[in-house]
Amino acid sequence: MQMKEYKYILLDLDGTITDPMIGITRCVEYALNHFGIQVNDLRELCPFIGPPLLDSFRDFYHFTDEQAKEATEKYRERFADTGIYENKLYDGMKDFLEEATRQGRILMLATSKPTVFAKRILDYFDIARYFTFVAGSGLDGSFYTKGDVIRHVLESNNLTDHLSVVMIGDRKHDIIGAKENRLDSIGVLYGYGDREELSQAGADYIVEDIVGLRNLLFHQ
Repeated sequence: MQMKEYKYILLDLDGTITDPMIGITRCVEYALNHFGIQVNDLRELCPFIGPPLLDSFRDFYHFTDEQAKEATEKYRERFADTGIYENKLYDGMKDFLEEATRQGRILMLATSKPTVFAKRILDYFDIARYFTFVAGSGLDGSFYTKGDVIRHVLESNNLTDHLSVVMIGDRKHDIIGAKENRLDSIGVLYGYGDREELSQAGADYIVEDIVGLRNLLFHQ
């Protein structure tokens, strides 16, 4: 398949730009402990990385809507001051963002994480300057799905030529959200989704690592 020249690049955050495993899983554990649930291995909680938290508490622990809301509040209690910084930038990501910007590509963030937290993370890793727009979910539950977040990015920036836009992410939600908005998508395998998940969701391209992402987008 001939790679298009995408002017606008939408990026997921968790599992795509940063590896948030320690912070997210410890905060989920904190929330579960509140309900008397013990976790033996934090790696069991990796499926929480990517999807909206409410969905994950309902899907994986069969919480009611009220319990899921309470669990999400407990999660944020620890995340706001501690978990947010238990995070690391993927090797090579800063160079990727630098190269994309140098080539005149316009980078925008599309994350299921609340916007207020996403902006703090970009600032913490000193990469906020690469992004012209940051979109996440609202603490009030607005922009709940990845499709909602992507639509918000497109509408806020008057991006009507969908052929010039691509979404990059590591989970099926990124790919499905892109499809809902008629965008091409690139699935990355260095995050928390596997090839089967991304392929079944309908990713247009799948790359192993950030080098593969550079090769695909910048023809290097």
